[in-house]
Amino acid sequence: MSDFMLMEPTNQSFGELLSNGVKYFVPRFQRDYAWGVEQWEDLWADIETLEEEHYHYMGYIVLQRKEQYNFEIIDGQQRLITLSLIILSSMKKLQDLIDRDIEANENLERLKEITGRFIGSKDIVSLKVSNKLFLNRNNNRFYKRICDTLIPPNDRGVISTNKLLRKAFDFFYHKNMGAKGNEIAIFIERIASKMMFTKIIVQDNLNAYKVFETLNARGVQLSTPDLLKNYIFSVITSQADVDDNKLDELDSDWACIVEQLGNTSFTDFTRYHHNFHKKSVTKKDLFKSIRKMADTPKNAYKYLESLSNYAPIYASLLNPDDEWWSEQKDIYLEARHYLDGFRLFNIKQPFTILMAAFTNFTGIEFIKTLKYIFFLSIRYNIICRFSPNEQDRFYNQIAIKVFNKEFKRASHIKNSEEFQRLYPNDIIFKNAFEFYKMPSRRSSKKIRFLLSEIENYLGYKTDYHKTTLEHICPYNPEDGWHEYFGEGASDVYDRLGNMILLEKDELKRKNFYLKKEFYVSTPFPLAKKICKYEEWNLHNVNDFQSWLSKQAINTWIVS
Repeated sequence: MSDFMLMEPTNQSFGELLSNGVKYFVPRFQRDYAWGVEQWEDLWADIETLEEEHYHYMGYIVLQRKEQYNFEIIDGQQRLITLSLIILSSMKKLQDLIDRDIEANENLERLKEITGRFIGSKDIVSLKVSNKLFLNRNNNRFYKRICDTLIPPNDRGVISTNKLLRKAFDFFYHKNMGAKGNEIAIFIERIASKMMFTKIIVQDNLNAYKVFETLNARGVQLSTPDLLKNYIFSVITSQADVDDNKLDELDSDWACIVEQLGNTSFTDFTRYHHNFHKKSVTKKDLFKSIRKMADTPKNAYKYLESLSNYAPIYASLLNPDDEWWSEQKDIYLEARHYLDGFRLFNIKQPFTILMAAFTNFTGIEFIKTLKYIFFLSIRYNIICRFSPNEQDRFYNQIAIKVFNKEFKRASHIKNSEEFQRLYPNDIIFKNAFEFYKMPSRRSSKKIRFLLSEIENYLGYKTDYHKTTLEHICPYNPEDGWHEYFGEGASDVYDRLGNMILLEKDELKRKNFYLKKEFYVSTPFPLAKKICKYEEWNLHNVNDFQSWLSKQAINTWIVS
């Protein structure tokens, strides 16, 4: 809680946020207005409950103080803009009443008061509004014209984000806010007093990043890509006059990065990207380290270019089915199998090495690297279940050497001290494998993948997608099975030594002798191995899994 105390958290209504001469600025480079019908409908549904509710909670708004009463909006612009559009559309309803000479004097007074409280002060000569809310470079001019005239511009060639501003205004304008001036005023007061935010004020980008990390860890998803974009773009433009064409190009580059990765993968990407450039840091220090990498306009350009170059590689490492792989040379098609394994077991740590290797190694050497690290991951992460902390440190050291071209081939990685210190030797691996269990009802796909790897090593080409997992001692055994295992049958259900692969599962709870008759007719080497046992008991489960562990050593061996 102490972190948040430094960031001045307070609860404020929408009306309080806009009081006391405060002005809010959407950073020039922050993303455009993007809310659509789904979000507008959800917000309107919330507004309709305000008559019965004491308040409605709108979530966090993260601000960075620029001057005493001026703040940049780090997170929350979509909500603030939309609420402002609701106020503006209700003001248009008041203007309609004035134009029809309905309580014209009273409604004109209401309109002036609402403008001053929520939109901004009006210049007495030009009648243009000096706004309380300033949007980004793509939205601000369009938004300001709505504030000045209460009519969204209908010009030709309006960009899509400004079309959304216009559609949002029209969407709310056609909602029931009251038929009379006092009813519309009550509606506005209800929004102003009952829509509540938690306001967090930070002093710089670093504190803002810490807020994002903390809140995201608590399940409050704030947009980390926006925060990093604001920093990089502000550095790029800090010492040079960057024209709008160049900004459009940079905006397009950034949008492409985020589109390829999505918000959820973006933070992981920036961390793994960082870790083949610099010594790894904790998550809370990542942004600080990135700031040092992009501390001048030249370095910020370089960093943004690097993100653009590596984003498609990272996205394709995450997704072996991505069409990007089909655009690569044939040698790279072999990567899909190993990447499918990484995806299945949710292993991403190797990507820091693989991104660097993809750009610095030949195709053959990249595939060898991928294979070596995949085998290491099977041993280290999946079977031995060792801690990833030490692994991250050594992967970081390997990745930096690959990126800096100290390691030029896969053998340099394989023979390195860092790799050898991570690689579980055959004895350690065999001991871990011999009694290995995995919850088969939740992890059937993972077990089928592992067993199919061993089947392939034994000479039978197996696609784990086209197999079914067979429990030799069934999950719900009939009475006959208890003579072999007694009450201990449940101890072997999830042992790898109690599972094999079949093309179809038609055996259900049949006894072991009937199962063997079926196993012998299958092409799977593991099923045929089971046929050599006279009966199926704990001794033979142990024996089979011990034999299986020896096959596993040779299946996933880096020699």
